[in-house]
Parts: sequence; C-alpha cells; structure tokens
Amino acid sequence: MPAFDRHIFICTNKRPPENPRGCCDATGLGQLQLEFKKKLAQFGLKNRVRANKAGCLDQCEHGPNVVVYPEGVWYGNVTAEDVAEIVESHIINGVPVSRLQLKPECINTPSCEHRTKPE
Repeated sequence: MPAFDRHIFICTNKRPPENPRGCCDATGLGQLQLEFKKKLAQFGLKNRVRANKAGCLDQCEHGPNVVVYPEGVWYGNVTAEDVAEIVESHIINGVPVSRLQLKPECINTPSCEHRTKPE
C-alpha cells in the first residue's frame, strides 16, 4: 500500500468539565474522529488520507482541535458540521478552511489571547 497523502489528527482528550482550559471530547466517544473517517470513506479517500485520534494537542482553549499534515494546518472549534467542508475544501481541493484555522500566534504559545492562564 502506498503512503498516505495526508494525516488528520483529531484531539480526543477529555478533561473534567470544571477545567478552565476546556476539553476537545467531552463525551469521550471520539465522534469527531469517526465523522472524519465516515466522510473520507464517502469520498473514496480511505486509503489515501488517515484520520487519527490524538491525545492532547495542547490547544485546549480552541477545542475541539484538528491538525492536517503534511501542511501543518491547525483548526479550532471544529464541529461535526464542519467535517464535510474541511474534507471537500482542504483535503480534496487543497484550500484550507480559513474561518476555522487557528491564528499562528495562538499555536504553541503561552501568550495567546484565548489562554485562560499562563503555563
């Protein structure tokens, strides 16, 4: 089998509801990852694009989070309703969904405007 063209990592980290940083998968069921798998299969991309469960991506304030490699495009506040748009626009047509993209200054930095407390 040839290598995958892309990997989609979907945060499935679950935190207690009272955690100030939030949580990407409050139910712990991985539904967002399953939605990506379903949509990729519908478009015949199952053998070219992999939708992986990921542990904490450390962007909790923007959750649920998704990152697409090899491009390294980060998405935040992704819902099941956004999955088809990400697959069609980004994965199939190569155009990232700008309205869901995290700002570069918010990725892996303690100074992001969305952080509830410095780490």
